[in-house]
Amino acid sequence: MSKNPSVSVYDESKIKTLSSLEHIRLRSGMYIGRLGDGTNPDDGIYILLKEVIDNAVDEFIMGYGKKIDIGIREQKVSVRDYGRGIPLGKVIDCVSTINTGAKYNDDVFQFSVGLNGVGTKAVNALSSHFKVVSYRDGEYFEAVFQRGTLKSKKKGKTTEADGTFVEFLPDSDIFGDYCFNYEYVEKRLWNYAYLNAGLRLYFDNQKFESKNGLLDLLSNEIGDSAIYNIAYFNGKQLEFAFTHTHSYGETYFSFVNGQNTSDGGTHLSAFREGILKGVNEYFKKNYSGVDVREGIGGAIAIKLKNPVFESQTKNKLGNTEIRGWIVSEVKSGVVDYLHKNMESAKQLEAKIAQNEKLRTELNAVKKEAKEAAKRIEIKIPNLRDCKYHLQDGARGESSTIFLTEGQSAGGSIISSRDVLTQAVFTLRGKPLNVYGRNRAAIYQNEEFYNVMMALGIEDGIENLRYNRVVMATDADVDGYHIRNLLLTFFLNYFEELVVSGHVFILETPLFRVRNKKITRYCYNEKERDLAIKEIKDPEVTRFKGLGEISPREFGQFIGPNMRLIEVNVKSVKNIAETLGFYMGKNTPERRDYIMENLR
Repeated sequence: MSKNPSVSVYDESKIKTLSSLEHIRLRSGMYIGRLGDGTNPDDGIYILLKEVIDNAVDEFIMGYGKKIDIGIREQKVSVRDYGRGIPLGKVIDCVSTINTGAKYNDDVFQFSVGLNGVGTKAVNALSSHFKVVSYRDGEYFEAVFQRGTLKSKKKGKTTEADGTFVEFLPDSDIFGDYCFNYEYVEKRLWNYAYLNAGLRLYFDNQKFESKNGLLDLLSNEIGDSAIYNIAYFNGKQLEFAFTHTHSYGETYFSFVNGQNTSDGGTHLSAFREGILKGVNEYFKKNYSGVDVREGIGGAIAIKLKNPVFESQTKNKLGNTEIRGWIVSEVKSGVVDYLHKNMESAKQLEAKIAQNEKLRTELNAVKKEAKEAAKRIEIKIPNLRDCKYHLQDGARGESSTIFLTEGQSAGGSIISSRDVLTQAVFTLRGKPLNVYGRNRAAIYQNEEFYNVMMALGIEDGIENLRYNRVVMATDADVDGYHIRNLLLTFFLNYFEELVVSGHVFILETPLFRVRNKKITRYCYNEKERDLAIKEIKDPEVTRFKGLGEISPREFGQFIGPNMRLIEVNVKSVKNIAETLGFYMGKNTPERRDYIMENLR
């Protein structure tokens, strides 16, 4: 049989064995999730920072060192803790050899986040410069690495206090042209402070410290909108806080061993169940979960010896054996709080009664809306669905729905999308401004009703059908207005959809610069000007809208490298004020703001 010379030979020479740090560089996504350039709070550079700070916080948790100094200068990060310091003879191994560390020893670290022994090694491998210095009992050991390769080491005497100093510069070969957003860093540091009462973190001339843990977190996030005094419980392995507001939906902040589990998990579902059981036991009623939890704001943090996360980035907890004790402890804590706070109990009871009344009224409107929907069409109008959805395992992680304006833009996306994981919902024009309207408005507005049903969020985001909800509008005044109207809809009725990090804005190129040999797409004027300099005799096209980009071209902009901007909320308590300013009545303050910011 003749051999095809174009087929590469598969023999012993093709088998490669990578060192652990080489593997991290080659498959960085397995270790830190997304790469990104710093414009998203989950981008890789923030995961590197988190991994180093986690080690410092673990020292505090074990009772060593109450202060951590953090610095970022020209993208170079430094973290200094005042714990025990890495044993001097193991410094190099602890930052370069996978599965090496004290986190496997329960006597040393009982409730650590980084239990897989990869964290600092990933930082080392993905940094163009990495330095670690351990100070211990009047001696120090220093090691300097470059992209995971040891470059120098030294040791000697020191007068420095015990602890560890880590300095790293994320590798631009891996992360490209990146930049740290201090707002994202500060958010992470506040979470560390809330979860570790008494710990002091210093960054950018600010101190991050909390005296009352999750009580402070919820107080700062919910602000003055709490209906009653925040319920608070702090046990050996469980801490939680909750109250109710006049907002719709449920808003939660959940943590495991200090890690923010933005996608929740077993601990969060057990927390919700425990609140319901505690409320029903105290009031001796059989309230429904919907009525008890509507408008709730809560925070839960647990400590586990062996947490099982769904990925290295630890966004969702998978341990099933913890459900029973969490439900029981939360239930007891809720009953105890209500017995000791009679006035809060009355206000909670009134809130539940109001929720029941509104739900009854809403059910009548729902029935009418569903009957009307049946008469129109069995399928949801204007939805081109995909095959896999969020509940469909690994494939569902990529599930995305694009909310587009008009048939023109929708046509380009529909023609070029991946039909397995990408759905498209085409809006007919500018949606209704729902600011200040009650929930019945969804059922009285056909378009928003269909959006809600397409997303599967009528009863909350637990049945969300797509991992990413992407607003794909033109980069012009009308497009921005439609974006704001959609955001008002989500923040008014489904706040948790945004808070959980499921809502995004699609970035598409504004310019195409090309000649007969080269075509470059540019997302801003800076990229356009650079392309004009680098391409000989260029032709420059300005895209006025998504519909002007042909389906043949459009596919690459919604492919694996599509640019998405996550919509995130700095603080839940600011939502009502922000929506009121931008989407409420046209006040003199808003007119002044518009005039001052006109371009």
